[in-house]
Amino acid sequence: MARYRGPKTKIARKFGEAIYGEDKSFERRKYPPGQHGNSRRRKSVSEYAIQLKEKQKAKYTYGVLERQFRKTFEKANRKEGITGTNLLQLLESRLDNVVYRFGLANSRRQSRQLVSHRHIMVNGDVVNIPSYTVRVGDVVSVRERSRTLLVIEENLGRSTTLLEWLRFDSSQFQGEIISMPEREQIPENINEQLIVELYSK
Repeated sequence: MARYRGPKTKIARKFGEAIYGEDKSFERRKYPPGQHGNSRRRKSVSEYAIQLKEKQKAKYTYGVLERQFRKTFEKANRKEGITGTNLLQLLESRLDNVVYRFGLANSRRQSRQLVSHRHIMVNGDVVNIPSYTVRVGDVVSVRERSRTLLVIEENLGRSTTLLEWLRFDSSQFQGEIISMPEREQIPENINEQLIVELYSK
């Protein structure tokens, strides 16, 4: 199961924003990583470099590697509508992301582990594939025997803002996908148009 396992703050500093959520280390050092990170002179950046950086930011944010990301883009490109919005919708509808959005995990890494360890069900069936695509009307729930897990109890105790396209019942440990998210309902700071331009070359 391939995924990025390296230091999170280093990546956040590379992009100049806390893409993995709250990060005390990032708040202390907001300049790029490396020996000369704080004193590095700003060189003129090419259009390609800007597009590539945006694609890498999206990959690290959702925890997807290059091959899978390209496949997701190709799928988004085949769908009707705006390719960039389709891409973000497909990334948002990954099971590990939905579990994170429900507030069952405090990060996408943690939600990915919950899915992989067979704690999550979709429509009553156990699904252990983090990249599984949920659809409108699907019910995502925590397995009966996993509801007493400390990590789930702690995360449900935190106050999280639920997005408009989701519905969650904490007493039943289950949530439902009401609709596919519109672009303005996705809070990630990603310029998807730059990614479309990069892959269109």
